[in-house]
Amino acid sequence: MDNGGTGTDSGAAEGADGTDEPDWEPGSDEESDGVITALGRQIKLWRMAAGLSQIEFGVAIGYSENQVYKVEAGKRIPRPEFLDKADKVLKAGGRISAMKADVAVVRYPRKVRNLAKLEAEAVELGAYGNTVVHGLLQTEAYARSLYGLRRPAYDDNELERLVAARLGRQSIFDRRPFPLLTFVQEEAVLRRPVGGRMVLRGQLEHLLKIGKLRHVEIQVMPTSAEEHSGLGGSLQVLKLQNGATVGHNEVQLISRVISDPKEVQILDMRYGMIRSQALRPRESMAFIEKLLGET
Repeated sequence: MDNGGTGTDSGAAEGADGTDEPDWEPGSDEESDGVITALGRQIKLWRMAAGLSQIEFGVAIGYSENQVYKVEAGKRIPRPEFLDKADKVLKAGGRISAMKADVAVVRYPRKVRNLAKLEAEAVELGAYGNTVVHGLLQTEAYARSLYGLRRPAYDDNELERLVAARLGRQSIFDRRPFPLLTFVQEEAVLRRPVGGRMVLRGQLEHLLKIGKLRHVEIQVMPTSAEEHSGLGGSLQVLKLQNGATVGHNEVQLISRVISDPKEVQILDMRYGMIRSQALRPRESMAFIEKLLGET
C-alpha cells in the first residue's frame, strides 16, 4: 500500500563508493525481469569486448566486483550513475547511458508503478493525507522510518528499493512545464515524531522548503477545525495531460486508481472542500514554522 504515496507499505534511496550496500533488486514481474536481464547481458558483452574482468571493470567505475556481477546477472537494477560511468569506461558512445530510460520504467515495484505513471502525466495533483506525510513530500529519513515500522517487516533489500522508488517519484517537482501540486496535511501528522525528534525536524524543514516553490501549495488542517470534509480518509486527485481526471485511494492492504467519473467527481468535490476548510498556504507555513520551533 502506498497511501497515495503517503503510506508505509510501498515508496524510496538508491554507491558508487565500492561498498556493498543493500541491493536495489528488480520486481518479480515479467516486464521488470526482462528489461533488467537484457540490460545486464548487454553490459557484460560490452565489458568482455573491452577485455575487462569484473574486478577491473568495477574498479574503473567505482563499484565492487559483487555489484558488477549482480547487475550483469540481472539481480540488481543499476542506478543512472552506474550506467553513465559504464558508458564512459567502455566507450559505448551513449548506448549504455541511453538505457536509463528503460530502467526508469521498471525501477518502481509493480504495485506503485501505475501511480508513478499517473503522477508523471499529471498537470495538477491534489492530495489530502491524514495518517503520515504524503510520499511526494517525505524526506529519505522519514520514508525509511515509515517502512521500518511496517509489520510484517520488510527485509533490508526490499526496504531500500521502496525508499529509492519513493524518492525517485519526487522528480515531479522538477518537471517542465511545472505541474500544480497541492497538499493538505493533518496537524496531528506533523506532530507525530516518526523516526524520532530529529527526523521530524528534518521533515518539517523540508516542508517549509518545498512550500516555497511557486507551483506547490501546502496547507495544514488544524485539529481544532470544527468543519472537516475529509474524515472519510486520505485521497488524491490527478488531472492528466489528456484532460482526464482520476482519483487514487488507499486503505489497509488496498490501493486503487479510481476512474469512474461519478466517483472522481465526489473525490474532487471533497478535496476542494478540504482545502477551503484548512489553513491558507501562508498561514500553514507559519504554522509549520511554529511546530518546528516546538520540536
